[in-house]
Amino acid sequence: MLLTADIGNTSITLGLFEEDALVEEFRLASDKDLSLEEYEVLLKSLFKDFKVDGCIISSVVEELNDKFKKAVKNVFKFDPMFLSLDINTGIKIALDNPYEAGADRIANAAGAYVLYNKPVIVVDFGTATTFDIVNKDGEFIGGVIAPGINSQLKALNKFTSKLPRIDVAISNSAIGHNTADAILSGVIRGSACMIDGLIKQCEKELGEKAVLVATGGYSGLICNYLKRPFDFINPTLTLEGLRYLYQLNRLSAVVE
Repeated sequence: MLLTADIGNTSITLGLFEEDALVEEFRLASDKDLSLEEYEVLLKSLFKDFKVDGCIISSVVEELNDKFKKAVKNVFKFDPMFLSLDINTGIKIALDNPYEAGADRIANAAGAYVLYNKPVIVVDFGTATTFDIVNKDGEFIGGVIAPGINSQLKALNKFTSKLPRIDVAISNSAIGHNTADAILSGVIRGSACMIDGLIKQCEKELGEKAVLVATGGYSGLICNYLKRPFDFINPTLTLEGLRYLYQLNRLSAVVE
């Protein structure tokens, strides 16, 4: 079975695949303070009933890379594959500096390239809200990076003296009749307006309409406030992109 791991700034998402089917998914906190031994215990506990014989990791947290790699090797007795430009990414990364692309964004673009028609815009709701755009020629040409929903809520609390820290929730009206509702309107509805507006601008630059795909934890919430709905909501797109890239690179190794 294949273990896919997406190490983000807030959480580590683990997916276990049997062939092309995702059979288990787990989410851990991205805790830089956990020891190697503690990560080993977590992996042993989560996957004690499965035979894991392959692993691919995407990470945007450098401090966790070596620790997680060693934990996988110690528990499963093999070296995991890391998503980077040193492996076959399956698509052309047509950025000014391809090495700037986060591994999770490459996985999103690769997954979208395989699963959907082109051009495609992937909106990923994580610590940051990102757009990953694949053009009609199947090239990952870039996208958009903006503060994520939780990041906005935290920032309003941290950098003001009176605004409270509130949790993500439904925004019942554009006009907030109390502070909490006003914040939710600004963050939730404001994010939806940003997405609507940026999709229009991105499609104008692409010269045609794109398939819209959402992934990440808040995709289901934000879709309620969009003028134009997403064509697909795929919460596991990043993991599916990792699975595709692992299979692609294993196949390349066999052919060579």
